[in-house]
Amino acid sequence: MPTWGELLTKLQQLQREGRADAFDLVRREALSDLANYTGRNAILYATGHLQKPRVPPELLSITNEDIEGFMEVFHGLSGTSVDIILHSPGGRVEATEAIVKYIRSKFSDVRVIVPHEAMSAATMLACAADQIVMGRQSYLGPIDPQFQLETPLGIQSVPARAILDQFDRAKRECGEDRTNLAVWIPSLQQYGPALLEQCEHAIALSKELVSGWLAQWMFRKSKRRTERSDQIANALAAHEDWRTHARPLDSIYLRRTLKMKIDSLEADQQLQDKVLTVYHAAMHTFSATAATKIIENQNGKAFIKL
Repeated sequence: MPTWGELLTKLQQLQREGRADAFDLVRREALSDLANYTGRNAILYATGHLQKPRVPPELLSITNEDIEGFMEVFHGLSGTSVDIILHSPGGRVEATEAIVKYIRSKFSDVRVIVPHEAMSAATMLACAADQIVMGRQSYLGPIDPQFQLETPLGIQSVPARAILDQFDRAKRECGEDRTNLAVWIPSLQQYGPALLEQCEHAIALSKELVSGWLAQWMFRKSKRRTERSDQIANALAAHEDWRTHARPLDSIYLRRTLKMKIDSLEADQQLQDKVLTVYHAAMHTFSATAATKIIENQNGKAFIKL
C-alpha cells in the first residue's frame, strides 16, 4: 500500500505529466483494485468535512439529494453484494432512512467499511449493514438527534436530550423557588412550543430505525435479535452517557461491550491496504480540489458535489 505521502508524490507526478484528472484517476484505480480483490461491488461514500470545516453543512452531510448519487453509481452494477466505504459526519435521519431502503432494495449482502469515522446518521447507516469492518483508528458515534437552534450566540447544534433535560431542570427549580422564573425565562423563550414533542419523537425515531435495521440484517440469525438490537440502539442514543455528540466509539467498545458484528480491518492485510488507499486518495481529492462529497463505484461512475 502506498503511504499518504507516497500517494501524494504519485499525484504530483501525474500532474507534472499534464494529467488534469490525476485525483480521479488514482482514486478510481484504487476502487477498481479493491473490487477486483474482494469480488464484490465497491462504493465510496465520503465527504471532505475534515478538510473543509467552513463549507456549509448541507454540502457535507447526508441529504435527500444523495439518493441521486446512489442511483447513478448503482446503475449497471451486477451481483448481490456491495462494500460501502463510508466516511461521513452524518446528516438528516430521514435522508438516511431513504438511502438505506434504496441500498437494501438493490443488494442483499451489504458490508460497510469505516476507514476513519462514520458519525451520527452515518453510524445509523452503518447499522443497516450485514457486517461492519473497522480498523484500530476507526470509530462510529452516538446517534442522539441534534437540533439546529437560533441562539444569542448564533445557530448552534443542540442535543434533543439536552433540551428535554433543560426543561425538566427548569420545572424543578422553578417549582422549588418561583423567583427562579426570572433566570429561566430568557433561556426558555428561544424554544418553540412544539420543540419538546419534536425532541421526543426524534429520539424515538433514531432508536426505532437502528434497532429495526440491526434486527433485520446484522442479527437476523440470532434468537435474541430484538433484545440485542434494542440494547444497542438505546446505548448509541444515550446522550447522558456520551455527553457529547462527537464522542468516538471504537471497534473494541462496539464489539466487546455492545456485541456488534464488527470485523477487524487488520485481519486481512491486503484488504486493509486497498481500503486505505481508496480512503487516502479521497482525502487528497478533498484537500486539493473543490470536491466536498464523492459517491463513486469501481467502474468510474461518480456523483461529485463541488
